[in-house]
Amino acid sequence: MSGHGFHVHGPHDHELETAQQGGHANDHGSGGMINQIALFTAIIATVGALFGYMGGATQANAGLFKNNAALKKTEASNQWNYFQAKSTKQALAELARDLAPEDKKATYQAKIDRYEKEKGEIKTVADKLETEANVWDQQSDEQMHQHHRWAQSTTVLQISIALAAIALLTKKKWLEYAMFAAGGVGLVVGALAAIHI
Repeated sequence: MSGHGFHVHGPHDHELETAQQGGHANDHGSGGMINQIALFTAIIATVGALFGYMGGATQANAGLFKNNAALKKTEASNQWNYFQAKSTKQALAELARDLAPEDKKATYQAKIDRYEKEKGEIKTVADKLETEANVWDQQSDEQMHQHHRWAQSTTVLQISIALAAIALLTKKKWLEYAMFAAGGVGLVVGALAAIHI
């Protein structure tokens, strides 16, 4: 600045003015890009954290459901073992009936009839347990599928965040577009997970 009212604008004055306006003199409008990417990254990171939580929850559910299926299968197996034991007793009673004198045959026939009735009850319980095991297995498979969707979504969102960092460092517009595209894909896959597709 001179004493006669004439103002000379120095380079450092220009830098200070530009910094106050949110950018650098040689960035040529990149302040908007920086703010846009920063906001996008914060939003995507938050959504990614929620999707990651949902992925963990569905994986835990899948494990729990698979465990319930295994328990029901074990119970069904125990029932089938019990059924087999009754069948063996029934076969022995039939053999005894066939070899017994006429006056004892009615006693063995009563045992055979009782074993047949008990086998029917045991079979009903075993079939019910197997059906329950299949339902738990199906629910576990559905939860694992949903878990994979959440994991895919979280992965794509993390890629989007990485692209955001690279776009900030390189100031390449095409990387910013790739970042937005990856973020959009991650959100779509997350929506598919939310609606169980």
